[in-house]
Amino acid sequence: MWPTVLTVLVTLLYPLAIWFGHGHVEPRWLAGLLLLAVATRLPALKLSRLARCSAAGAMLLVACAIWSNLLLPLKLYPVLVNGALLAAFAYSLAAPPSMVERLARLREPDFPPAAVAYTRRVTQLWCLFFFVNGGIALGTALWASEALWSLYTGVVSYVLMGLLFGGEYLLRRRFKRRHHA
Repeated sequence: MWPTVLTVLVTLLYPLAIWFGHGHVEPRWLAGLLLLAVATRLPALKLSRLARCSAAGAMLLVACAIWSNLLLPLKLYPVLVNGALLAAFAYSLAAPPSMVERLARLREPDFPPAAVAYTRRVTQLWCLFFFVNGGIALGTALWASEALWSLYTGVVSYVLMGLLFGGEYLLRRRFKRRHHA
């Protein structure tokens, strides 16, 4: 439980810490935050190859930030996270069941065919979200100020994610009433 809470806190606070630290702390020292983010995810590494690849990518970003003393490698971490999530969700479309179906079956093992199709569409929607969100994170990392990058990656993207999750939850309830009643 505590490693998960720590991972969530580090992930949520990471963009803000980069923004506040910029100009006050050298990027090679800020790389310690990314190292902490990777360290909090170590328990998950035994679970999946994707988690191991994502951690290796983050470590590469840490090494680049330490070596170059530039902020850009640290600003690319949200791009890496979105890319990893996109890869996981997209792979589940190629090798069913879809990611959303897998998660839904944890609570409801019996699934009608209509629900399988619905969860597949929701997985596709999340793939689109991670693609667009990662693209915007990349654009802000490359061409926007640190303040705008931090605002988008540390606030706006989470609000958008919450809106998508909440909107899908409401649609799912309506779907269940129509197909399970």
